[in-house]
Amino acid sequence: MNEIFSRIEHSRTADEVVQQIEALVLEGVLRVGDQLPGERDLARQLEVSRPILRDALKNLETRGLLTSRHGGGTYVADVIGQVFARPVTELFATHPKAARDYLEYRREIEGIAAEYAARRATADDLALLERIVERMRQVHPSGDMEGEAEIDVEFHQAIGECAHNIMLMHTLRSCYRLLSDGVLQNRILVYNLPDASAALLDQHLAIYEAVRKGEPSAARRAAMDHITYIEQAMAEAERTGEWQRVARLRLRQRS
Repeated sequence: MNEIFSRIEHSRTADEVVQQIEALVLEGVLRVGDQLPGERDLARQLEVSRPILRDALKNLETRGLLTSRHGGGTYVADVIGQVFARPVTELFATHPKAARDYLEYRREIEGIAAEYAARRATADDLALLERIVERMRQVHPSGDMEGEAEIDVEFHQAIGECAHNIMLMHTLRSCYRLLSDGVLQNRILVYNLPDASAALLDQHLAIYEAVRKGEPSAARRAAMDHITYIEQAMAEAERTGEWQRVARLRLRQRS
């Protein structure tokens, strides 16, 4: 990991170490599953004694922000997974209205995030976005639907980070977690539709260009149009899947 920790000023207490690590988690610099540097290296970066560092890490582990794994290493805990409790996610998975409401909510929240990103994105934000978009362009011709879906989520997470609003960023991350855990309808269905992959790439590029050019209204509109397309595509994918199921039963019955 590149050195993201900075020298502790003033009294060099465990509380100051705690506050710095908390801020890095809160701002999304440290993400779920990220490993912290080893004790010696981290103490060096922070310029604190190892006993002070141990106290700080113990505090953060006790509060559930960090976790130690068997075999060594300290990692950022799965704090995002706790936003939606398991009984709630199970309800989401079994009620179709939840998927519709999920997309309706995402359309509004991602529109705001894209607008803020267009206003606030720094040069470093844009450099990261450009890197993600380039990977998007590379994976598109491959026909790797899983790969496209993964970079899709990464792109939207990056837009949320560019908005520089902590609540927006973590709310969006919790939404994307429902996708990656397979709680809601499988987004891979959309990529199976004719021309959907190309359409989604164009939509992502439109969001990116609006953010890059600093055009808040265009960014918001592009983000909302993207979710509207996904709503329509999901509905079409469901209909197509149902038609295929019924046709298969007819064929089986009449054979």
